Amino acid sequence: MYRYDNRIVITLDAGGTNLVFGAMQANKYIVEPITLPSCANDLDKCLATMVDGFRQVISKLDEKPVAVSFAFPGPADYPKGIIGGYLPNFPSFRDGVALGPYLERELGLPVFINNDGDLFAYGEALCGVLPEINARLEAKGSAKRYKNLIGYTFGTGFGVGISIDGNLNRGDNSCVETFCLRHKKDQQMIVEEGVSVRAIKRVYGELTGEMNHGLEPKDICDIADGKREGDSEAARRSFAEMGEVAGDAMATAATLVDGLIVIGGGITAAKKWIMPSLLNELRSTLRTGSGDEIGRLPMKVYDLDSEAEFEEFAKGEMRPLKVYGSEDIVSYDPQKRIGVIISKLGASKAISLGAYAFALSELDKNPGTV
Repeated sequence: MYRYDNRIVITLDAGGTNLVFGAMQANKYIVEPITLPSCANDLDKCLATMVDGFRQVISKLDEKPVAVSFAFPGPADYPKGIIGGYLPNFPSFRDGVALGPYLERELGLPVFINNDGDLFAYGEALCGVLPEINARLEAKGSAKRYKNLIGYTFGTGFGVGISIDGNLNRGDNSCVETFCLRHKKDQQMIVEEGVSVRAIKRVYGELTGEMNHGLEPKDICDIADGKREGDSEAARRSFAEMGEVAGDAMATAATLVDGLIVIGGGITAAKKWIMPSLLNELRSTLRTGSGDEIGRLPMKVYDLDSEAEFEEFAKGEMRPLKVYGSEDIVSYDPQKRIGVIISKLGASKAISLGAYAFALSELDKNPGTV
């Protein structure tokens, strides 16, 4: 979608340390990124830096962009472009900042701001996993197609986004979140304490008895892989626990949304140690009051990064079914199924593609937007 569109949208990767500005056309970046310090503790400097960065990008273009579109971390009223609330990486925005209206006034362009998890899911739904899986199903001769997607990001926090039938689900309060679900192993703790950079570091420290180990998840992954000295068993268990806790939270959402699951973010580099426990959790069972055992999910869960499992996923259980009272035959596949896959685009690119598509779709719906 929009891969042949010549309209240009200005983008921003907003981090607590740096702001990275760019421009996208036809689903591709068209200028070298411009990186400026965020100055996140000083609102005046931060806003001035944003305007400067956007203007620098615009000066490099041969034609006028049609919009600015980007993700901003933390709570917000995204439709109105107002940022405010608990923002650890942007403390100067906590009292509320009308960022969208401010940038529109300064730049003379429509400005669209969204949650990064939302844009990750939207980018994957339009340009990544969803069209890829449907194309592979078609190539296998399967009639099955998917329209819904849940996107998760594993990083500093535990992010989520949902796309339903090609549309971004922002919720009624711009508050589609997963971080505040219950932690499977501590019901008084939020799940993000088990699915994040700090979770990996904490669990490794608890297992080794060295809470001040100073290691990052990449270091712990290297230990798990045997590439670095350390407690390899503790490293592997750290990622396995994260997978279990994440899988528990994902099962809740997947039951309600009934769509494919895609995972992105830097910690997915340790997927070899995360995915087995995550899949086991999604495939686990519960009991009814009478003692019957049922699946945690009403759908069968497949690992779509496994060629063997994808073959079974595409095949399903298709069989002929006779129409009662006639000789007519219809095809019937009784197997309800979803799949889990690691992002091939990567979280950053998927978010940018989502931001680009969101801006153009909004402009197409409201052609008079200034």
